[in-house]
Amino acid sequence: MATASTQRARHGSYIFQRPGSSNWYVQLRSPGAKRVERSLGTPDKLTAEILAAPMVAEHKAALMAARPRLVASWHHALEPGREHAGPDGGKIVATERELIHIGHNGGILKIEPNGYAANRLENWPMGAIIAGDATPPAKLTELRRQGWGPVINLDRLERPSCPTKTGDDGILETYIKHAGLTGYYEREARSVWATFRSLCNEPLKECDRDSGRLLVEHFAGLKSASIRKKLGWLVAACNLAVKEGKLKFNPFSGVVSKRDDAERRLPLSDLDIEACKANLHKLSAADALLFRVLASTGMRLGEAFQINGEQTENGVRFVVVGSKTEQSLRRIPLPADLLPHLPAKITGPLFPRKSVTNSASKRLMSFLRNDCGITDAAKVTHSLRHRAADKLRAAECPQDVRWAILGHEEKSVAAGYGEGFSVSLLKRWIDRIGF
Repeated sequence: MATASTQRARHGSYIFQRPGSSNWYVQLRSPGAKRVERSLGTPDKLTAEILAAPMVAEHKAALMAARPRLVASWHHALEPGREHAGPDGGKIVATERELIHIGHNGGILKIEPNGYAANRLENWPMGAIIAGDATPPAKLTELRRQGWGPVINLDRLERPSCPTKTGDDGILETYIKHAGLTGYYEREARSVWATFRSLCNEPLKECDRDSGRLLVEHFAGLKSASIRKKLGWLVAACNLAVKEGKLKFNPFSGVVSKRDDAERRLPLSDLDIEACKANLHKLSAADALLFRVLASTGMRLGEAFQINGEQTENGVRFVVVGSKTEQSLRRIPLPADLLPHLPAKITGPLFPRKSVTNSASKRLMSFLRNDCGITDAAKVTHSLRHRAADKLRAAECPQDVRWAILGHEEKSVAAGYGEGFSVSLLKRWIDRIGF
């Protein structure tokens, strides 16, 4: 009878015959487990290989799992699921992938990634030497000969592959191109899509509203309006896909419940406005003009930065603003209280582009709090818009005219987004806001 070493089926096989026995055996030693040697109960080699196959497959899987490898991972900057102290009395809400910076007034200042993506080395044996292709082969041979430990060449390890693009990614790309999204809005749309894909791998055509609600749960730390805004990109992308016959159902539509959790903002009072006027000289010339524009027109802060020239109608100067929503696009007459502080003619951007909305908001908030002594958390820069709306209501301005001046908050057939009123009529009413 031949020895076990000569009766193995072939090199690399896990079955053998013992001296003096006609049966075949299997011998395995998986990582972290004791050596297993078991009789397969048959003298037929082919039958023995079939019987051993499941055990060998499990053993090989254990070997693969124990090999050193690079694993894609996310390293958090701040512990997720908690609120962390922020600068100037604010706070930072940390989610799995985002840091939401909230100012002392409750407004969202910015959203940035909570950490960074990296590759983690797993199954690093004790005493292992980390090397790369730049390490001379002779040096590696010498290290192995001296018995320092296993040598791991990082450059030859299989690296995690990037997610494969699918037809669903094309739906987002089509929408971004169709809507002309660029800059921040494009980045936010892509970020929300990537977040959804990290939560759900099902094709969109197989998703239902429960799939869409995974995103709602992910953004649970935000106000419902903020969640609705984030999901709005995917709602719009899927709506376009439905219109073009690429999808039959929109899994993101209607998944955010309407909750009365919005921050309550108060208008600035007449006393507050007097304090602002008395301290306006403490602002830079550009910020003082920005404050006057917001106070006398009721524009949103971002809309003031859209002023890029002026037009006239029947001798009345006006500007066109409003890209937050389709219904906010409108013509704004330049109020009488604002005209003395404007150039003779606006021929380009009224405010420098480097003075972006977020930084301008911080400067104006500092002005209200520190220079004007307005410390009520419910009174913020946006309170100028609430004041304008109150002034128009108190003057008994018709609702459709108010919408034409301030922009519609919801879609309406009224006034054709403001184009149904003459600029002269709007001018008479906007002058009632005053500053």
